[in-house]
Amino acid sequence: MTELDPVIHAAARLRITAALATLPADDSVTFPRLQELLDMTAGNLSTHLRKLEDASYVRVEKSHRGLKPVTYVALTARGRAAFEDYTATLRKLIG
Repeated sequence: MTELDPVIHAAARLRITAALATLPADDSVTFPRLQELLDMTAGNLSTHLRKLEDASYVRVEKSHRGLKPVTYVALTARGRAAFEDYTATLRKLIG
């Protein structure tokens, strides 16, 4: 039996990758907007993003808008492929 990717399989990380997968390739979302969409605390979101970033599934970029810091989050090509593989495996398991 094919295994589900343990990095994505955690519920919070699955929600994060699913949300980011709805964006066009190479597009990003701000950390506060992602936090709002997923209704997660900043600390919880940061912890799960770190695990996804360690696996090279997401890219986290810090920048500035004027003097205000802003953090952007995007799904990498590797992350998108991993999410597509995950959903295909899940379909096989339930189908």
